[in-house]
Amino acid sequence: MELIELGMDHWFKAHADDLCQPKQRIARVTAVDRGQCIIRNSSGEVPAKATGTFMHSVQSPTDMPCVGDWVCVEYPEAEDSASIHAVLPRKSFLRRKAAGKSLDFQMIAANIDAAFIVISCHYDFNLSRLERYLVMAGDGRVEPLLVLTKTDLVSAAELEQLILRIREVGISARIMAISNVTGAGLDQVKAAMSFGKTYCLVGSSGVGKSTLINQLTGQETVKTGTVSKSGEGRHTTVRRHLIILEQGAMLIDTPGMREVGILVASEEMEDNFDDIQQLSPGCRFTNCGHTNEPGCAVLEAIAKGTLQQQHYQNYIKLKTESALNETLNTDQRKTGKRA
Repeated sequence: MELIELGMDHWFKAHADDLCQPKQRIARVTAVDRGQCIIRNSSGEVPAKATGTFMHSVQSPTDMPCVGDWVCVEYPEAEDSASIHAVLPRKSFLRRKAAGKSLDFQMIAANIDAAFIVISCHYDFNLSRLERYLVMAGDGRVEPLLVLTKTDLVSAAELEQLILRIREVGISARIMAISNVTGAGLDQVKAAMSFGKTYCLVGSSGVGKSTLINQLTGQETVKTGTVSKSGEGRHTTVRRHLIILEQGAMLIDTPGMREVGILVASEEMEDNFDDIQQLSPGCRFTNCGHTNEPGCAVLEAIAKGTLQQQHYQNYIKLKTESALNETLNTDQRKTGKRA
């Protein structure tokens, strides 16, 4: 494959010219599993490990290679493996707060053009979780695309109501409703993907991500689990890896997420709540926190029923979580300590 087929462009090429030494070549990370990487370039796909020098220079776990990264590598004479010497800057990314009390980030994937946020129409539908995924995408400069799966388990009227609920909370991202059983809507997903572009699938376990990949590739690329009577699938994906589709688009599969913790600046988080942002200029005070201030246009909208209470509560929760994590992170940087 040519590097352009793996997503290489002038932006990455310029950074590669600055970072890579003469004997080093450019490759893209296609999988990561317990510190072992798989990389791919025009010569093919081989395992790769970071050098000791690179590991010594790493300031944070997020600096380690992740799926989708472009790296500077050196091959031995046999070219059956490679050593990673540098990671190129990321144009975009998906990351989340690491599980538990730690304030570290966990990188999910890098250099993504769009993320398919996969939600089941059945047991998994959760607007608050969806808003967290949207904040994650906005934080990493990734376009969000919503995929509602298992439409065969709901009626047309129920599906319409689910889409209406998404729109009522101000989410304007494109929505594609599909069934992996009947094949309905799959053409929409295929049409949304372009040659040389990279996409990522995110969502809870059992929502149909692995089955969707198999539908897109036309073969059992990813193992799938049995489905329970409730329509809930079984968790099957255990690592992140990049798949090249027949039409030339690239798709990164990810394990299901039990937690979608955020760790972003408050102003970046608020960009994902456009409806509340549009109400804010009507508040009496310019620094209104939208909690108990008099003359708050947001609270007035809730009282009138034009802004949903659950949507507002999730906004306050995410805003508080983001501000707290940002403060703790700043304090740790000042003291040189990590959570």
